[in-house]
Amino acid sequence: MSDRIISTSPVQARRLARQWSQAELAERAGISRAAVSAIEGERLSPSVATALALAAVFECSVEELFGRGGISKPSGTDWAWKPRGETSRYWEAEIGQRRLLYPVEAMTLNPTPHDGVWQDGVLRDSGSAAETTLIMASCDPAAGLLAAEYARTSGFRLLVFPRGGRTALELLRQKLVHVAGLHYSTEESPDRNAETVRAQIGSECRLLRVAKWESGIALATDDRSRSAESVAQRSLRWAARESGSAARECLDGLLGKKQFTGREVNGHAAVAEAVRSGWAEAGVCVKFSAAEAGLNFLPVRSEILDLCFPTAFQYDPRIQALVRLLRDRACRQMISELPGYDARETGEIIAL
Repeated sequence: MSDRIISTSPVQARRLARQWSQAELAERAGISRAAVSAIEGERLSPSVATALALAAVFECSVEELFGRGGISKPSGTDWAWKPRGETSRYWEAEIGQRRLLYPVEAMTLNPTPHDGVWQDGVLRDSGSAAETTLIMASCDPAAGLLAAEYARTSGFRLLVFPRGGRTALELLRQKLVHVAGLHYSTEESPDRNAETVRAQIGSECRLLRVAKWESGIALATDDRSRSAESVAQRSLRWAARESGSAARECLDGLLGKKQFTGREVNGHAAVAEAVRSGWAEAGVCVKFSAAEAGLNFLPVRSEILDLCFPTAFQYDPRIQALVRLLRDRACRQMISELPGYDARETGEIIAL
């Protein structure tokens, strides 16, 4: 039997069993050596993010490593944004040292049971997965597929809130989401995503490449127009995305000085559905949404879809799981098979 000294600290015991130094464990977990020393000496109760990182390194659960009472809980719980009604189902997530409540929405992207119900100013918690939840704001209409693969491969859950690029970045700046999607970069302006992030948030961020995709005009199946330019010259009812979104920039560029006639809608799928149902004659969206709705599609430009996250989150196990997923061959194959998506650069990380 080994003469190794038995430690009362599960972290120290597992580290010594692997013959790692404190510095090596700190590097693997993405924390400081001083934090490792303090946790092993029980002078510091780890945050949830740190506990998850250490558990991932040791390939065990947080409960196995610390028990249920050995983690410092984030202080306070608040709404990320207010619910629309007096009663609301909600999800819960941890961002930094805050626990936030998110009103349930976009169930087609998030077929995930709610964590609780808020009614008459009272929270009725039915079981939270806050520490293992990643929050994304993105207008990618295929993000639900990514969320399903993320849950299957990582054991975490990904909740997607449909938001345009600038709105998503503002939520990221306010630390209300972990990840924000944007697709302002084109072949003519490949650095627009990075420039937009620098201007709105700053340079302490990373961009994680999801795909290149085709953006263009969705038309009814019986519309045989052959060029985007000819469509833009006609007097049509348009389904338009909100101002500041990349799709709206594309539409405004097509129309020039003309003002669009029609209504604003929320999301690429909503644009396609407006055309499919007949109350709009055209709309700018990604090819995927047009194909899903069975519409004709005229490509206008190729755009780059990136996910932005703060550099401070780069060692968060939930972010690391997302990076691993997008670098996985099977996931990249799945993305490449979606209409209009090009996955040759999927998984690349760009530092600002």
